[in-house]
Amino acid sequence: MSGRRAAFAAAAESFAGAPFRFRGRDPRTGLDCVGLAIAALQKIGSAPPRIAPYAMRQRDLPAQLAALAEAGFGPVDGPIQSGDLLLLKAAPAQLHLAVAGPEGSLIHAHAGLGRVVLTPAPCPFPVQRHWRLRED
Repeated sequence: MSGRRAAFAAAAESFAGAPFRFRGRDPRTGLDCVGLAIAALQKIGSAPPRIAPYAMRQRDLPAQLAALAEAGFGPVDGPIQSGDLLLLKAAPAQLHLAVAGPEGSLIHAHAGLGRVVLTPAPCPFPVQRHWRLRED
């Protein structure tokens, strides 16, 4: 795995235990799934993208997903690797972002548990798409 992707995965994992807060962007006061990705990018020195407003429950995120390229992510087909950003279908009308962690684990802001967690493999949700951080 590349240095930048490894750093992104490690940064996301470092926020395990941070409180959950919808639209949260600060690990001290709370992160949601988008906030986790933004905080991890900031921790590795990357400028976060501008994110369009979003609802807790929605089926499509075209404006938000367009920001991924701005943040340095490109779409990937094939096996998921540590440091990949995953779009998961958590429920019929709920999409969820997570970071692939080591050994197939999942790093994500879990609303039900109220914090950022590291979930062991296998991934509990269907993966809709995934992206990989480009090397600069």
